[in-house]
Amino acid sequence: MTGETFYLLCGVWALVMLAIFIQAIRLSYRIEARSPDLTNRSGFPRKAMMFHTVTNTNVALDQETQAMRRHMIRLLLIVIAGFALMWAGLYLVRSAA
Repeated sequence: MTGETFYLLCGVWALVMLAIFIQAIRLSYRIEARSPDLTNRSGFPRKAMMFHTVTNTNVALDQETQAMRRHMIRLLLIVIAGFALMWAGLYLVRSAA
């Protein structure tokens, strides 16, 4: 594998992981908007409360919100798996050299 190909694959991988993570963040904001205890009433922007949505803390218990939460968890697992695959690929490339 040439250096240019490797860098191109790493760039595409990074863009895909970033896009998936942004989808998870947007989904977290939608879950927060549906959950009365997580709604932002301060008027100031704040970071996504992903820890609360992943752990189901103060999240609305209706079926649609819980389905959104499960989808967000799947997206985050895809990101984790992507990083694990990149680590394994880099390990294999280094051990072959």
